[in-house]
Amino acid sequence: MKQKLITLDLDGTTLNSSSQLSPKTIKTIKNATKAGHIVSIATGRPYRMARDIYDELSLKTPMANFNGALMHVPHQKWDGEYSRTINKAVVYDLLKHKDEYNIQLLAVESKYAFLADHAAPASFDFFPHEILEEQILTEKTLRRNPTSITLLVEPHSAQLVKNQLLHHYGEYISVGVWGGPQSVLEIVSKGIQKAKAVAYLANYYNIDRQDIIAFGDEHNDAEMLDYVGRGVAMKNATAQIKNIANDITEYDNAEDGVANYLNDYLKLAE
Repeated sequence: MKQKLITLDLDGTTLNSSSQLSPKTIKTIKNATKAGHIVSIATGRPYRMARDIYDELSLKTPMANFNGALMHVPHQKWDGEYSRTINKAVVYDLLKHKDEYNIQLLAVESKYAFLADHAAPASFDFFPHEILEEQILTEKTLRRNPTSITLLVEPHSAQLVKNQLLHHYGEYISVGVWGGPQSVLEIVSKGIQKAKAVAYLANYYNIDRQDIIAFGDEHNDAEMLDYVGRGVAMKNATAQIKNIANDITEYDNAEDGVANYLNDYLKLAE
């Protein structure tokens, strides 16, 4: 089969319901790589929460973090690396107006750096429950423009806060709202989306758009699935994503949906 570029979302897609890789998924991705296909991760996760998954899959390809705001090859220097950052003045302003936006937690990240205004509550596992003094977010500790801003806001207020943020900072930022029980907003530089990261990768590898396969399940995968030649929605994907996709997996993320689809589509030896 002609060489394919395969781009994988992680949560709700490649990872199971325990946020882990199954043995079958690991074996399938390694077999796809051995068969000559290019497998790459495109995730909203920061690097710190994707590095171990990348290593478990034995990947050597570039990875997109923060929904495409960071593109890099882990563990090595790569000339194609980029990081699209947000002016730190936006963060300074958010720190001053936390109460107005009902912000319960404000955190910023880049490839290696993490700062937060305080440790995360026990109910919120995305960020550390204990942080060092030098990781406390202030105007003094934030010396460089971050790649991502994450806000935990009052329950059910995410959409309202998103509208307020876009009203004040819309010239500089894009805002995503997480699915799930918590009201979380994810902020990146304006125009950032996974589709642009995938296009960048395809250009780097000289892969035609029609030869890209992408898997996803949530709103931040929409542009990516729409852009590629074969956008595949998970069985557990949102209705919006299923409507955009070219195909839907027979099994969900807890049932090795990605692995089963790739084994069948690429005719991999299981």
